[in-house]
Amino acid sequence: MSGVLRRVVLGMSGGVDSAVSALLLKQKGFEVHGVFMKNWDGLEESGFCSGAKDAEDAEWVCKKLQIPFSHVNFVKDYWNSVFTDLLKDYSEGFTPNPDILCNRFVKFDLFRKHALENLGAQAFATGHYANTSHGNFLQNYSQNDDVRLLLPRDLVKDQTIFLSQVHRDHLRKVMFPLTHLWKSEVKRIAEESGLARIAKKDESMGMCFIGKRNFQNFIDEYLNPKCGQFVDITTFQPVGEHSGIHHYTIGQKCKLTGLPNRYFVVSKDVESQQILVAPGTNHPSLYSDLFFTSEPHWISPDCEELLKDGPLKCKFRYQNRHNLMECSVMRTLNNTLVVRTRTFLRALTPGQFAAFYKDGECLGSARIRSVGPSLYLQGMEFSEEVASTDTVMQSVRAFQ
Repeated sequence: MSGVLRRVVLGMSGGVDSAVSALLLKQKGFEVHGVFMKNWDGLEESGFCSGAKDAEDAEWVCKKLQIPFSHVNFVKDYWNSVFTDLLKDYSEGFTPNPDILCNRFVKFDLFRKHALENLGAQAFATGHYANTSHGNFLQNYSQNDDVRLLLPRDLVKDQTIFLSQVHRDHLRKVMFPLTHLWKSEVKRIAEESGLARIAKKDESMGMCFIGKRNFQNFIDEYLNPKCGQFVDITTFQPVGEHSGIHHYTIGQKCKLTGLPNRYFVVSKDVESQQILVAPGTNHPSLYSDLFFTSEPHWISPDCEELLKDGPLKCKFRYQNRHNLMECSVMRTLNNTLVVRTRTFLRALTPGQFAAFYKDGECLGSARIRSVGPSLYLQGMEFSEEVASTDTVMQSVRAFQ
């Protein structure tokens, strides 16, 4: 496919990853068209929105590389397909991951369709750190082959968890130009190619439309905060008050003053608005080795066969910066999953997605609905022998 000039539409974010992707595609001889996707109307609520600056940077890159640039507006679609679900999840005590849903319903569905049908592209590209069995520039593309989602070279920057709910067919004719590059190489290429302005930008974290503002204040504009109590799991006595369960996630440190212990969120109750908290970062109530999911979304065509004869031994992650961890996956009669982890893990969080991996392939993912009994409920104490030290420390640092 790369042997002749072909039009490729690239999703431009205004960051270094999409900028270098555009450069690499042009160097490969593709006719590149950069498109900035608008998902949020910053004029509808107060606070700073980085979208306008990102769009400006995306246009600057395209002018620098002398490639066409345009905008596409999916504000209404994002609201209906992603943001309304986010609000519902927070109100019901879950911790959602809107970036995964955005990729599934907007970027790799509507945006991809816009590229292929409205802009006449033969392929769609993004700056994700991921790969497919068709290759980063579709060098292995075949119309008849099943496409598989694969890990990139840079496992630290691996973003396949964010793509783990994308429909298999929507990964066809998709390019990930950064597949074989380390993040450090991407920045170096940008600086050496006259794109230093973009290479020096701070990397975006979390939900792209939030920008540099306080998330709690932002979400309070859409949900009515309901006050409640923090309750100590060891004494069942109140130790403080909060202004809404949607402000907290499992494992997070609570800002409670005047107390001898630091407290961390164990669970949330929607009806009573109580947040159960534990004294200490490594309290055994924060650890479990079992969780239950909703019906999974499989990208790999092999999963039904792999699960047919019993538990599937594979690896998983539920945070994109966590190492892959060993687990055993069992399918229920309702086509949901029961997942047993090899070690006790900290802060398994309902609402998050568990992405599953085997032999370098992302098989798909399922949403965590509930978590099994903790070490505390089993009458056990936390120790390095029952928990994965690397993963524990990643989780602990994330919430301190």
